[in-house]
Amino acid sequence: MSDTRQRFFVEHSPVRGEIVHLDAALHTILRQRHYPHALALLLGEMLTAAALLASTLKIEGRLSIQAQGTGALKWAMAECNDHGEVRGLAEWDDAVDFSTVHSAADVLNSLEDGVLFINIDPKHGERYQGIIPLEGDSLAACLTQYYDWSAQIPTRLALSCDGHTAGGLLLQLLPRNSEEEQEHVDQDLWPRLTFLTDTLKPEELRELPAREILYRLYHEEDILLPDAETLKFGCTCSRERCEAALVQVGKEAVQEILDADTEIKMDCQFCNTQYRFGAEEALALFGLHVS
Repeated sequence: MSDTRQRFFVEHSPVRGEIVHLDAALHTILRQRHYPHALALLLGEMLTAAALLASTLKIEGRLSIQAQGTGALKWAMAECNDHGEVRGLAEWDDAVDFSTVHSAADVLNSLEDGVLFINIDPKHGERYQGIIPLEGDSLAACLTQYYDWSAQIPTRLALSCDGHTAGGLLLQLLPRNSEEEQEHVDQDLWPRLTFLTDTLKPEELRELPAREILYRLYHEEDILLPDAETLKFGCTCSRERCEAALVQVGKEAVQEILDADTEIKMDCQFCNTQYRFGAEEALALFGLHVS
C-alpha cells in the first residue's frame, strides 16, 4: 500500500474515482527540509490531491497545485506528472511561531488574500491555469469548489495526512453524452455515494487498503478495479536544465559569479542535489575558453 493510486468505477453508472496512498514518497519529500508539523500536514494533503487530480487528465504532462497568500506560509506547491512522479516544496516565514497552528486547514485559514492555483502543463499544447480563492474550510473543500466552478463536474474529495502517511479519495459524476444514457442513470446514486464518502474517517483513509475502503463505503455497489498504479518521488532537475538556466542569465552574470568564486553552485530545493560548474565548463556554454 506504500505509494499507490487505485482507480475504480461503479459499474453501469457514470461514477468513477481514485484512491491514493503516500508513504515512502512523502517521507522523501518531507525530510528535505525541517517543516513545521502543520505545514508538513498541508504539504502531504497537497501531494495527495495533485496525484488524485492528475489522474483525471488524459494527457502527457504534469499537474501542480500551489497555495499562496500573505501570512506565515509564503507558498506551497505539489506536483504529479503522467508517470506518477510526485514532488513538493513549501516556503514559510521562519520568524513566525507555528506552535499554535495544528492542522493543514489552520495553515490555509491563516493566509490573507489566499488563492489556490491549479496548473496543467501538457508536453504538447497550451498551458492552463485555474485560480480559486481559499474560501473553503479545508484544501479538499477548496478543490471541490474548483471542480464545481471551472470543470462543472460534480466531485467529492477527501484528504488526510498525519505527517507520516497521507491518503486521499476522489469521486466524480461524469456527464452522459446522450439523452438515452441519461435515462439509465440512477438519480439517487450520486447523493447516496457522496453521503457514504463523507462517513470515511481520516485515519481510515490513511491506513486502510483501497479495496477495504471501497468495501466499507460502497459494498452494495458493483465496483470495478483496474490494476493499481505505483507512485514515487521524482524530480525534474538535471545538469542540462542548470546549463540552460546559466545560458539564460547570460555570460556577464556568469562571469560575475566566477569572479567572486571559483565555481558556480546550483542547488535543487526539491531533492537537495547540488550541481557544480567550474569556470572552464561554465564559460564553454558561451563558446568561451579559460585563458
